[in-house]
Amino acid sequence: MLPTENRLRRREDFATAVRRGRRAGRPSLVVHFRSGATDPHAPGESAPPTRAGFVVSKAVGGAVVRNKVKRRLRHLMRDRVDLFPPVAW
Repeated sequence: MLPTENRLRRREDFATAVRRGRRAGRPSLVVHFRSGATDPHAPGESAPPTRAGFVVSKAVGGAVVRNKVKRRLRHLMRDRVDLFPPVAW
């Protein structure tokens, strides 16, 4: 599973990714993402961890199916989250 510090959980974080981020899509998947820090970090502080979150449409299926898809996506992202740059939220 994707570690807690790498997961988007709050509605505001998802909204920020959609509003201020970029979008890439395919017929069955749309990805909204933010890359690059917008705020400089204070000297000596480490950059915040890269975070990912998933929203699955009801068009995919019922709640059980949607949750299964989200779990699988989080699992796939677990080994790849370090490949993405950190983002200042």
